[in-house]
Amino acid sequence: MKPPTTDPASLKTTCMPVEGEYVRVHRLLRIMTLIQSQNGWDAKALARECHVGQRTIFRDMEMLEGAGIPYFFDEEHGGYRIRGDFFMRPIELTIEEALAIVALGEHIAGPTHQVSFLQPAARAVAKIRSQLPDRMQKELEKLSQHLAIRIGQTAIEDEAEDVFLTLQRGVAEHRCVECLYDSVSGGEAKGKFILQPYTLLFSRRAWYVIGHHGRYDEVRCLKVSRFLGARVTDKQFTPPKAFSLSKYLGNAWWMIRGDIRYRVELRFDQEFADNIAATHWHKTQEVDWHDDGSITFRCKVDGLDEIVWWVLSMGPHCTVVQPKELVARVCQLSEQTLQRYRKP
Repeated sequence: MKPPTTDPASLKTTCMPVEGEYVRVHRLLRIMTLIQSQNGWDAKALARECHVGQRTIFRDMEMLEGAGIPYFFDEEHGGYRIRGDFFMRPIELTIEEALAIVALGEHIAGPTHQVSFLQPAARAVAKIRSQLPDRMQKELEKLSQHLAIRIGQTAIEDEAEDVFLTLQRGVAEHRCVECLYDSVSGGEAKGKFILQPYTLLFSRRAWYVIGHHGRYDEVRCLKVSRFLGARVTDKQFTPPKAFSLSKYLGNAWWMIRGDIRYRVELRFDQEFADNIAATHWHKTQEVDWHDDGSITFRCKVDGLDEIVWWVLSMGPHCTVVQPKELVARVCQLSEQTLQRYRKP
């Protein structure tokens, strides 16, 4: 199904200035990328994504047809698609773009395993790199030798990789996964259960899956490395429209959301003030500077289980002003630590 040669009467007339060829070409490339990689891109969705009217999208589709791009309208998925045997030559990369891809693919997803299970990304980068011009390859090799990224190396187990791929398939195909899980705390009952995996999350050196736990009939966050087994079933599920990762995490300090929201106020001395103020620790944080070079750090967090360990990691350079519950927990844990080092 091709777009109509004349604009539908139902569309409103919009007065728009004549755009530059640079803008049009980039929009055409954007449209080709979208309809070649994802389903459901009709004229309305493309217009919204490209910030233009549907009339403009119809004209763009006519230009693609004139350029010999073999697209069609997929009735099943309700959007335009490009025929599978068509291959679009990759856009030439700048040295900055190529260096960014190498940084992500080789330094994070490569042999150092800083983010596990992303080896396919490293292989993809190697293929892209092999197609770059010789001049750019030499310049990229020289620059990449002086680039290092360290975010914490993770331990890799073959069984965990199999589980990750199984969960990844469950997320992509909206299929229930039969699981066997080993809880560190022992709170998880033994035996198999059905998980509806909503999303995969990498946080603080580990992968987690978030989804509906069949045994407890609630959404839970489970660490991938603690799965003893996982199998994709034939049963499909529909992810709830109301679910989103941001809503699930709420105002958690990292990823464990508590039931109570606290207003946290911390005082950092001059020695730590610059580093604390220069880092984005939490989406709600506010920083006030004082004349002596110290700062007051404020935020709102759901639960104290995570932030208490962050506060303790700052040692004597951080003082908890409020809430009193956090003051008490820091004092208790500090005293327990001190007891371990006191001589009999």
